[in-house]
Amino acid sequence: MAATAAARPSRLAGTPPPPRKPLPPRKQPAKAWWSKQFYLWHWVSGAISLAAMILFAFTGITLNHADEIPATPQVTERTATLPAELLATIAPGDDEADSVKQPLPAALRHWLDTELGVYVGGRSFEWSPEDIYIDLPRPGGDGWMTIDRESGDIVHEVTLRGWISYLNDLHKGRNTGTEWAWFMDVFSVACVIFSLTGLALLFVHARRRPSTWPIVIGGIVLPVLILLIFVHS
Repeated sequence: MAATAAARPSRLAGTPPPPRKPLPPRKQPAKAWWSKQFYLWHWVSGAISLAAMILFAFTGITLNHADEIPATPQVTERTATLPAELLATIAPGDDEADSVKQPLPAALRHWLDTELGVYVGGRSFEWSPEDIYIDLPRPGGDGWMTIDRESGDIVHEVTLRGWISYLNDLHKGRNTGTEWAWFMDVFSVACVIFSLTGLALLFVHARRRPSTWPIVIGGIVLPVLILLIFVHS
């Protein structure tokens, strides 16, 4: 025992131990890396599409039962008169054609926006020698305006069919403008990513869940059977 103790190197009290060599970093398995990517893209796409997915799922039901949901259109009509200086910008000329399509003057567009709350933008409208007809489509309703080119009298009518009709038109993209169309494109892409990454996660965990693929196949076969058996052209 004494010889063994003498053979061991002595270390003074308080002397730090020699540094250890760092272990080489473990290589992450490819399956674990892909699984993390699927989870990342799945929750990001789900967060982006969450609100719109609930909206489109709800309006899918309301569109299927549109005839059963009562709606009473509300019609509002307002009248106004153009100031003389604006009336001069749209007064009919001597050699004017019977009907043309052109945008409104910028000053008139600004006046309609500030005084009547009607934004018409730079679209072209129908001009006749008597009046200007302005169509004002909107989701969940309709609208129009006429401007008499001689007297300056304005008639503005708006029809609203309720918030269910409004949401249904959002679902269909009816009269919603370019910005909403772009949003629907982004939402559609997010839904595709959400579905594909969900399928990838099912593939990753299918070995521990034997019912995975029967349920997936059932979800694919069921709508196909309904189309083949019950839906006829």
